[in-house]
Amino acid sequence: MVKAVIFDMDGVLLDTEKHYCTMWRRAAHELGFLDFTMEHSYRLRSLAAKYAEPMLKEQFGEAFDYYAVRERRRELVEQALEEQGIEGKPGAEELLVWLSAHGIKTAVATATQEDVARARLRAVGLEDRFDRIVSAKDVENGKPAPDVYVYACGQIGERPEDCLAVEDSPNGVQSAYRAGLRTIMVPDQTQPDEHTAAMLYACVPALTDIIAVVENA
Repeated sequence: MVKAVIFDMDGVLLDTEKHYCTMWRRAAHELGFLDFTMEHSYRLRSLAAKYAEPMLKEQFGEAFDYYAVRERRRELVEQALEEQGIEGKPGAEELLVWLSAHGIKTAVATATQEDVARARLRAVGLEDRFDRIVSAKDVENGKPAPDVYVYACGQIGERPEDCLAVEDSPNGVQSAYRAGLRTIMVPDQTQPDEHTAAMLYACVPALTDIIAVVENA
């Protein structure tokens, strides 16, 4: 029986991950790291700074100023969202309404700080659809560590094994899997590789397909 579904935000509920990936690359190029590719951007999805910084320094050398690149990426993403608006993912509201109607709790476990997450979810009319919204900024270790999912389960009063997680990236999948949640991937920028696929309870193309997964869980 599924008692709760816990969602990542960017790339799952909001169509924002495309901006993060594009702007990581643009920011790195602006600061002189021209070998920074989209593949590097994809590896950074939901990856906490404590893991991302050493990974990028190993790739590009000690001269890679992770925090400077990240701050420029933040500015570029904000500019893109201001110009283009924030879009919800197709089927998000329909799924959340169905879960609520069936007495299943919902939460968000995002790498984004809570006030920003709430504002972005509010912009697409989803903020009030969740029992809790939690941020990896409030736990010791961000994704792919399990901390934020363990914390989210505690906040809604459910055991990890009674919850499903919905993720779009390998780092997010690993976080939820390590926390003990059955994890569904709805791919956004990339499809799961073999390592990621081995951690999945299900992989579906659209959010509304999760209804059938919940019904059969």
